[in-house]
Amino acid sequence: MKDDLYPKNVSGQSTPQLRKHPRVRVSAPFPCSLARVGLLRKGAVEQSLGIVYDLSTKGVRVMTEAVITPGDRIAMSLRLPTQAASMFIEAATVRWGKEQTYGVEFEGLSPNENKHLQTFMNHQSRSSPPLAV
Repeated sequence: MKDDLYPKNVSGQSTPQLRKHPRVRVSAPFPCSLARVGLLRKGAVEQSLGIVYDLSTKGVRVMTEAVITPGDRIAMSLRLPTQAASMFIEAATVRWGKEQTYGVEFEGLSPNENKHLQTFMNHQSRSSPPLAV
């Protein structure tokens, strides 16, 4: 039986999955757009593009050249590869950043948006296992 809760680390030993919400790596990274919510600071762009590399029902890992930092609130437009139309996320918070890659947590998704994300994740997880910590 495959144990997805305890993925193997480099030495071959199991390490516990510490995330509350599993995430999946996107088999084909896809573009998104994002914009800061609230006041803009000097050098910040109002709207920018990014590339989504993995996601969960609670957030995404995105690479962008936008001027954002942890704590910033942003809005995002995502068009999942399996969707005909884009999904607009009105509020999300940048939780971490390293170089031009950021972890973004969604706030207050509608049940319909959550369903779209869960359906996409289920489809992705069939082709690749969930990511570890």
